[in-house]
This record gives sequence, structure tokens and C-alpha cells, in this order.
Amino acid sequence: QGLLVESGGGLVQPGGSLRLSCAAPTTNTSVFNPSTMAWYRQAPGKERDLVATITSDSTVTYADSVKGRFTISRDNARKKIYLQMNERAPEDAAVYYCNRNLGGQTFWGRGTQVTVSS
Repeated sequence: QGLLVESGGGLVQPGGSLRLSCAAPTTNTSVFNPSTMAWYRQAPGKERDLVATITSDSTVTYADSVKGRFTISRDNARKKIYLQMNERAPEDAAVYYCNRNLGGQTFWGRGTQVTVSS
């Protein structure tokens, strides 16, 4: 029930775009659909920070540092969430983690590395 698999990370130039995906292949839709999903990121030597959240009714919130540049979305039928990242900046380089929360029970993916370099 708790498996989350991130994908889509890689190397991108400053100003470029990248889309991350997170799949929940072993989670029933009856559990996935009401879950709040989120993206976090952790840069080397820093704490893991919240990037964006999306609730079951698709209400979204963003960290100030990514507002206007990143977009979180979900596809309940595919049990996936996405993070569209535009106008990438060097400070966006980090390991990005997918998170699912329902009723206080939280699950994490293993992360996908995003590197920003010219």
C-alpha cells in the first residue's frame, strides 16, 4: 500500500524545464484518491523541505521559492502525481521525494535526483 516510485529526474540547464512523476502502483484507488500528496526536496547538507502539496480535491499549495515556476497535479485514475518544473534555478538542485498522507499515515518514495547545471 505504501510504495511510491518517483521518476523523471536528471540534468537540466538553468532556465530549463523538467517534469517529475510519482506513481503509487500498489495503492488502491480508494486509498490514493482521498490522500494528500506532496513533493519535498532535499539538497546536500540541508533539511528536507516541502515543495508543493495537492489535496484530494486538487487544492494546491507551494513553497514561496517555487511559486509561479512549479506546478503540481494529480491523475487519480493512474494513481500518479506530477511536478512540472519551469525556469529551473541552481537552487532547485536536490533529491525530490514524493509523499502520501492519509489520516496521519505517511509514506515516502526513495527520491529522484535533479541536477541543474550549464
